Amino acid sequence: MSTATTAAATPAAMYGKAGSLRRERRWALVTAYVSLVIAAIVMLAPPVYMLLTSLKTSAEVANLAGNPWLVRDPTLENYRALLTNPMFMGFFWNSIKVTVLVVAISMVISVLAAFALGRMRFWGSQFLATGVFLTYLVPDTLLFIPLYQIVGSLGLLNSTWGLVLIYPTLTVPFCTWIMIGYFASIPKELDEAALIDGANWMQMLFRIFIPVALPGIIAATIFAFTVSWAAFVYPTAFITTPSEMPITIGVVSQLIRGDTFAWGQLMAGALLAALPPVVVYAFLMDYYIAGLTAGATKG
Repeated sequence: MSTATTAAATPAAMYGKAGSLRRERRWALVTAYVSLVIAAIVMLAPPVYMLLTSLKTSAEVANLAGNPWLVRDPTLENYRALLTNPMFMGFFWNSIKVTVLVVAISMVISVLAAFALGRMRFWGSQFLATGVFLTYLVPDTLLFIPLYQIVGSLGLLNSTWGLVLIYPTLTVPFCTWIMIGYFASIPKELDEAALIDGANWMQMLFRIFIPVALPGIIAATIFAFTVSWAAFVYPTAFITTPSEMPITIGVVSQLIRGDTFAWGQLMAGALLAALPPVVVYAFLMDYYIAGLTAGATKG
């Protein structure tokens, strides 16, 4: 009798447990989606507002009686004014020049340094690897004053070449750290087999490690690109000549005259400045996440 009762009660208990799990899973999904919706609204509200403002005329922006989230008479005049302005295109070219050079310099130094610290084990390599990462943790606001003196002593103030010199101090430490973790995740059997076959260290780097570690290299490249393209503190302190300004400070400094703000062109310029990083992340986000994950789990 008791056996039959137990057998009859077991399916009901299992059903109740399964129903409880389904309810918990449903509430977890609801909570996750609500959190995502709230986060999306918070994160997307500023760029959406910027886009709407960039499509307004100066008169509509100045009309405080209207709804700021509505565009009554959309226009592309703000974009046309910027894209036909030689000074704005000069800002864009300066940013491209600085970014390309900084990314190239940073990746050459980072790949070589990470390969030496991650694979060519020698006395003090772990200490040096940790020291490289610790330099990245020093705030920019503490570094730009001594760097200003160094750049000034070299005669590179008010020059994009000064930015090319100092931006790698921001990008190389973190890129090296990412690459150390990625190189450390590659099996040792690969370089041991290459050494047995007579390959030297540089051949191993270019023929084995760089192809295998390509996601990590792409992640480091994206990081260097983002830092050099979006930097604001250093160019603000080091450059005051409009012809040498990158786009991050050129738009702000030239479209704000005293207490007069060209809001439509400011928003249009900010969106145009943000477009290249958005495009890069849209196409290479998977590589960036893979590279950061590998660098965070190995070391």
